[in-house]
Order: sequence, then C-alpha cells, then structure tokens
Amino acid sequence: MRVLGLLLVLATGPALAQGAFDTTGPVLRGTGEALPATPTPGADLAYGAYQRGFFVTAFRAANLRLERKADDAAAMTLIGELYNQGLGMREDPAKAAEWYRLAADLGDPHAQFALAMLTLRGRGVERAPDAARALLESASGKGHPAASYNLALLLLQSDEAADLARAAELLRQAGEEEVADAQHALGVLYARGRGVEQNALRAFAWFGRAARNGNLAGMVEQAIALFNGDGVVANEPEAAGLFRRAAFRGNAIAQNRLARLYVAGRGVPRNEIEAAAWHIMAAAQGLSDPWLDGALKNLSPEDRARAERLAAERTG
Repeated sequence: MRVLGLLLVLATGPALAQGAFDTTGPVLRGTGEALPATPTPGADLAYGAYQRGFFVTAFRAANLRLERKADDAAAMTLIGELYNQGLGMREDPAKAAEWYRLAADLGDPHAQFALAMLTLRGRGVERAPDAARALLESASGKGHPAASYNLALLLLQSDEAADLARAAELLRQAGEEEVADAQHALGVLYARGRGVEQNALRAFAWFGRAARNGNLAGMVEQAIALFNGDGVVANEPEAAGLFRRAAFRGNAIAQNRLARLYVAGRGVPRNEIEAAAWHIMAAAQGLSDPWLDGALKNLSPEDRARAERLAAERTG
C-alpha cells in the first residue's frame, strides 16, 4: 500500500545553469591582493589568481596576456567573467558580454556558453533566444557539458519526437560529465518515457547519480522510487533516510513527505511531534498540506510547542 498516493510526484525539470566559467575549486571573494612574486614556471597567473580569489590581480594578469597575444580567448573569457560577477570591480553585464563575444568569435566554448546565458536572459545584451541557442549548439559541439544541459532544456520545450530524443542524448552527455541537474532531468525523462523509452530502473539509477552529486531533487526522486518500489525493491526505511537527509538540507518536498511518514509510521516509528516539526518547516517554505493539518489537529498544546521548538532549532 502506498502512503496516500502522494509519493509519486516527480519534480519538475531544473532551471537553467547559472555558471559561466569553468573552475576546478571554490571561488573565494578576494580583496585583490597580489599573488606571490615567484609563481611556478609556466603557471597560468590570471587563472590561478581567479581560483584563489585575487580578482584584481586576475584582471591585470589577463590584460597583460592580451598585450602579449591579442587573440587570447581564455584571457578574454576570464575578464568577461570578472565583469559578469562583479569580482574585484563593479558588476557590468554589458562589458561582460563584449568580452565574451570577442572570445566566442574566436571559438572559445566557455565564452560561447557564458554569452548564450546572458543572451537567453537579456542581461547586458538584447534577449535573443535563437542566437543563444546557436551559441549553445556550438559550445555543446565542443564538449561543454553545461551547454549541452541548457540546450537540452530548450529542446524539451518542444513536443517533437526528434527534439525530445536529442534532448535526452544531450542530458546523457552532460550526465556522464557529472552535471547533477542533467542527471536528475534525464531520470525524469526515463520515469515519464519522454524522449526515451520509459524505464523505471534507469530513472532510479540517474536519480541516484544526481543525489550522489548533491542534487536534492534527485535524492527526493530516489526516495520516492524506493518507497514505492518503482524499478527497485521497495525499502521504506532507506527511503525515509533519504527523505530525512534532503529534509535536513532544506528541501520542502522532503520535509513534507517525511512528515507524512512520521504520521503513518512507515519507514520510521510513528511520531506526531516529529511529523508536526517537519510539517511546520515545509509550510514555512510555502508547501501547505491540508491532509497533515487534519492529521495533526489533535496535537496537544504542549506537543505542538515542542514541535515548534524542534522546527526552530533545525532552521536556526
């Protein structure tokens, strides 16, 4: 038996990716202080400064590179990114677009992707979906995974079978590069049989990969499949554990589903105080649930106060 039939809802597709410059580590908000004067021979000073959060130094180093080599597309892209994010200087999307365009015209896939995202939103440039799509096509063809993912999202707006099939393939390419949003989106396609043959086992596998890469929507979908036994043997305690992990990380759907499990005593011991706490947290994010309101209406004032304290502790 399924819990009130409510664990079957698939998440919607993810939003457009936000990033525009590939990095291999965290970006720190630096103050622009100079890097050490003895860099490793052959090191990329501009990119290294960017990675370490020395954004003014990165800007200067990138400009020095351009003085030596006027067609240095990577340096142009880096300057564009600094303007785009306002790192070490005032944010200026229009200037960012100019620098991205210079690099994009030289065939740089990172610049093509970044310019496409600005063009899709009309940020710093006139909004032009067709031009943005052409840029994404070019960057994707050069192996840029985020471009493949965002191009797939554009194709998914179509109902044409060829577009949906190509979108699925693009998501697969990005997913193999561990783009978590693409992995989740491909799982949704397999679960729904859209662009690919419906396959619950493959959907579960892609949701799992997305979850392992930190995608909360993938974690929730994996939990739903585990609870219902869609493509895998049902395992309510394991499903509850996944919901709990996502709930503690602030996912409102997971908080709501976990609350229902605590009311029903499925996968977890029945506990109305825990249920109320998670329900309060989900409702605070705008996810209302009349069924839970009714199921918990007889909670004593003392127990309700305990639930409110729990919710406050978890969100504090």
